[in-house]
This record gives sequence, C-alpha cells and structure tokens, in this order.
Amino acid sequence: MASKNLIFVLNLHCPYIKLGASDASRYEEESTLVFQRFSNLFLPTLNLLSFIKSQKLNAKLALVFSASTCEILSDPDIKKKYNKWLDNLIEFSEKEVERVKRNSTLRKVAKSNYERACENKRLYNEVWGCDLLKAFVSFAQEGYAEVLATCGTYLFMPHFADMKEILNAQVESGLFAIKQYFGCVSDGFFLPEMGYAPGIEEVIKSYGVSYTLLPSMSFLFSQTPPQNGTFMPARCQNGLSIVAAQDFMADREFSPLYLDASKDLAWELSAKELTPFIKEGKPRSATSCSYQNREGDDYDVDAALEQIKADANDFVSQKVQSLKKAAIILGDDADVSSTVVFDALYLSANWLEFFDWLRETVVLSLQEGLSVTSPCAILEGKFGAQKIAPYPAAFSEFAYGENFISNKNSWMIRYLRKASERIVDLVSRFPGDGGLKTRLLNLGARELLLVQDCSLAKMVDQNNFSDCAAEFFKRGIVSFSNIYDALGSNTVSTEWFCSLEKLHPVMPWLNYRIFLKKR
Repeated sequence: MASKNLIFVLNLHCPYIKLGASDASRYEEESTLVFQRFSNLFLPTLNLLSFIKSQKLNAKLALVFSASTCEILSDPDIKKKYNKWLDNLIEFSEKEVERVKRNSTLRKVAKSNYERACENKRLYNEVWGCDLLKAFVSFAQEGYAEVLATCGTYLFMPHFADMKEILNAQVESGLFAIKQYFGCVSDGFFLPEMGYAPGIEEVIKSYGVSYTLLPSMSFLFSQTPPQNGTFMPARCQNGLSIVAAQDFMADREFSPLYLDASKDLAWELSAKELTPFIKEGKPRSATSCSYQNREGDDYDVDAALEQIKADANDFVSQKVQSLKKAAIILGDDADVSSTVVFDALYLSANWLEFFDWLRETVVLSLQEGLSVTSPCAILEGKFGAQKIAPYPAAFSEFAYGENFISNKNSWMIRYLRKASERIVDLVSRFPGDGGLKTRLLNLGARELLLVQDCSLAKMVDQNNFSDCAAEFFKRGIVSFSNIYDALGSNTVSTEWFCSLEKLHPVMPWLNYRIFLKKR
C-alpha cells in the first residue's frame, strides 16, 4: 500500500562566535546568545525526541548538525557557564513570581517561567549529564533521528560556486564533523540556507553523499519539468538524489495569542529588578521571559496552548489534503511525501511555543495516518527517479539569497573571496610543511572557516546582534591576513599566535590540506 509521508527537518546550525574574555561586555552578550540556544533549542529538541521514545511513537526527525554546532555543544567552558547562567535565571524567575503575585494572569506566566528554568536545570544535569551532544548521538543510534551533515561552518555555497576548493573544504569538514562526533557517515547533505547553484551537486556527490534537499522552486522551475511535482524525489544528472523541501517560515504569521519575544523582561524592568540574572552596570541580554502576547495584551498561557492545538490541527489538515490529492493524481501506488524545513534557531528565539506546536503536530500527523519519517526512508528503492536540471534558488525573502549581499553586509563578501583565494594559494605553496608552519596553516584555515559562516552576514542584515557579528568577522579576517603575511615573510609572533590558538580551540582535527586542489 502506498504511503503518505511527512518529513520534518530541523536545522540546528548555530554560528560559533567568540570575541574573547578581554571584551567583557561583548563576551557577556555572546555567551548569553549561546545559553539561550541551549534552553530554547537544544534541550527542547531532546525533550521532543525523548517524548517520541517514551510514547513509543513510530516517528523520526531529521536533524542538521554543522561542525560549529558540535563544537558549541562539546565546549567544556560553555557547559560550565551554562549551569551558572541557569542558576541566575532560576533566582530571577523566582523573584518575579513574588513581584507579580497580585496579578493572577501574570503570576501564572511567571510561575511557568520559573518552572521551565528549574526543569531545564534538572534535565541538563540529571537527565543528560551536561552532555547534550552525547544525548543527540544516542537518539541517532537508536533510530529516532537521522543526522544530516552540512557545510562545516555553514557557507552560502552559491557565492563560491566558481571556487571548488572552498566548496570542497566546507563539505569535507562538515562530513568529517559528523563522523567525528556521531561515529557515522551521513547519507544526506543539507545546503546552508538551501542555497543551490549548478555545479554544487557535483561537489557533494564526489564525497559519496546520497541525497540533498532543494527548495521546491528548484524543482518547479527546472528545465526538465518534474513529472511528480514536489511530492516525490528526483535525481540530478549525476545521479544525486534530491528531495523537494518547503520553508516553514515562508509567508507565515504567528498567532497574536503567542508570546511576544521582543517584549522580553530584560528591556522592561529596572537594572535592580533584573539582578542576579543581569548585574547592575552590565549590558542587558534577553531572559526569554515576557508577559505580553503579540497584540500587546497580557499573555494567557491557557489561551496559547489552545492556539497551539488549533494551529497544529490546521497544519496537519492541510498536509493530509495535499498528500491525498497528490496520491490521486500520481496513482494509488505512488508514495507521496511532503518535506518541511524548520530554521530551529530562528523559531526558538522568536516563537517560544514552537516545540510545543511541533510535538502536537507529530502526534496529530500519526493519528491522521501520515508517516513521520526521514528523507532516507522515502529514497529506498527509488533508483529510477526522474532526472531533472534543478533551478538555482535559496531560502530567503526573494528566493535567491539576496539577504547575504544586501546594502548592509555586501562589504563582507569581498573580504571572504580574497581570503579564500589566499588560503588556496598558501596551501599550494606549503603542501607538505611541518612544525610551526603547519600549526599556522591549520590556524589560518580555522579562522577562515569560522568567518565563512553566512549566519554572520544574516545577523548583520537583520540587525540581530549585528555589531557582535561584524566584529567577530573583522577579527577573523585580520587574524587570517596576519597569518598570511607571517607565512609570506617567514616571521611570526609566538605570543600572538598562541593566544589566538587558545581563543578559538575549535575543530582540533582540522587539516589545512582540505583546501588543496583535487586531482
């Protein structure tokens, strides 16, 4: 019997941003961003997987991990500081319950915030043992999650389609990170921001990847019209399997009953009221606590929960109807699928009810007879899928990645491309050196990879901690340029070099030779 499949892909990529302890104010800002991701993204994802396992649901999620995300999750310094951050949040939330006790509606919200902070503390320490990456590995091994690789540091690939060495390095580092941290080889590769341009499929396929996801637009505007539309997999001319995906955020509006994250208490209360979460005289950073909904009224927890159920029901009903119609058109023996990609980082920061909605959606989908599965499952035995020539596209406002070269961030691309040309030149000049030169080259490769993350350009474009992103980018470019000059002049400041190694102790397995031209 033909199946109707629903595939949920959670993109868990987070940029690695670290400015250094000497920048006390900015370091607080950067660290808080990381801690919020632990509370609003990683822990809720694990809770959802745990729910699927405990309820014995026949469901599987697809999770995208970059090398940056794996490094953040395994950083011992971050693990230690997150516990302290939680302690401060718990104390602040407890004070809030007392402060608003005379308003029953607000007190219920404050109590919910307090309970959530306490639960995160318990889960992080007692359930997951302060090692979230290990927990993700366990769920993947047990079959509740399929892990997709992506570029090592989330490069927007179309901007470097003419620089195969850069694409190779990013793909290779991303695939190696999955093997290093998850102990497996990823069958799928997630294109950062779903950005596709002709030729990228050749790079991905050369590394043994079985499939990738492309925007629905790439299918529908293909030179060869897909016979099955976007409801069945296809193949590129080189045999790489491709699955059409929809962006969950496209043309979507949040219910006015949901929490307004922009009205965070960090911006509403006095400095004294925010202690100990934020010390007086220190920069303010979001607490993920708010008392207002998106209409500006008092947030009602019960009303939001009812809205979550209603929105989940509408979403599933739409998917059921579209898959039924597709099955009728394509034939009763056709396995039809709908793939939805979630930018989990954005949703967890702006829609705090997102994971409650997703859990409800998974349950309703199974009740409606849909199969909640992974891309690998729908590709089994589909070796005869139609070959098409996908159209260039991306997940962005106008579907072509314009937000990565806007009037706010276009200055970044010229530095990136020049530095990328230089790393290829360096590797060709020093292909087999050892000792200090190897350490310098590895450090230069690491610095370049970190600033190639298109999330930095996105943050600048959206004015989302843009100063922090821009400063991290500039420092990375300057550091790489200094390394380039040091190798060219055969001189290096050992003190500076060692301090930079300690500042970004990420990807210790990285070898600069990944930028070598492939023969």
